[in-house]
Amino acid sequence: MKRSLILLAALALLLPAQSALARGTPAGTTITNQAKVVYTIEATEIELDSNSVAIVVGELIDVELAWQDATNILVKPGETDRILTFLLTNTGNGTERFLLSVDSEIGGDQFDPVNPRIYLDVDGDGEFDPAVDLPYNPADPPTLAAGAALIVFVLNDIPSGVDDGDRGISALAAESATGTGAPGTAFPGQGDGGVNAVVGASGGASAAQGIYQVSRVELTAIKSATVADPFGGSEPLPGATITYTIVVEVTGTAPANDVRVSDDIPEHTTYQGGTLRLDGAPLTDAADGDAGEVLGSVVTVRLGDLQDVTRTVTFQVVID
Repeated sequence: MKRSLILLAALALLLPAQSALARGTPAGTTITNQAKVVYTIEATEIELDSNSVAIVVGELIDVELAWQDATNILVKPGETDRILTFLLTNTGNGTERFLLSVDSEIGGDQFDPVNPRIYLDVDGDGEFDPAVDLPYNPADPPTLAAGAALIVFVLNDIPSGVDDGDRGISALAAESATGTGAPGTAFPGQGDGGVNAVVGASGGASAAQGIYQVSRVELTAIKSATVADPFGGSEPLPGATITYTIVVEVTGTAPANDVRVSDDIPEHTTYQGGTLRLDGAPLTDAADGDAGEVLGSVVTVRLGDLQDVTRTVTFQVVID
């Protein structure tokens, strides 16, 4: 009987110890367990409780840092305060402070972003606001509860001597203020409530890279006019027809968005209905489903998003 009770007590010690490794259980949680033995003597059922075993869950130190921008951040030479967005998550089971650092000279790119700075998303809206969001203070690093996350902004300036398509990398790193090391490294008494803190799979540190990409978008619009007079010449006489041509050219590695051509019909002329063209294809004068319209004295053609392309708009007026 005594041997059975000893075996049950030993099992009670082992089971809570395995549960304590679960990441989801908060550090400092007490896991208690007590066995019960039921036996019969001369038809009388007797219950016997074992001693109660208590295990206090230790703190697991883990962290994850991830770049949040969906694509490379398009920049131009000489721009300042260009933002990269990261998400810092405490993936451990206790409250932790995290030390942050940024490195914009890590290589593997065509230029080094300069003047790196770290800001914390104080209001939690995910949008950088210099009037609200605070610069990171190494003497007061952010503290996150277990499972909590924080948006971190990294700001860099873009040097002037960069070329179209060049990439610049900036890396943010985070590490536990309690300590880092190989998984399983213990820091006795350093966890929540004085429990032991143990480094998890992340090593107590994480890093992520954000990428800037130079995009020199250039848009030019050149307008020209040709005249055809009623006598077969090119004199700008009353009754002569003027054909206006607007050539829009976009070059670069990123699109110019929502491009629209707007042209006022000149005074002393009358627009000739049905002469509006885009790349030679006719457009209606009405505000309908195609790209062009003539409302009052304004000709408008919507070109949309353009990248590395040339579009040509033409229309005609007659000199009054």
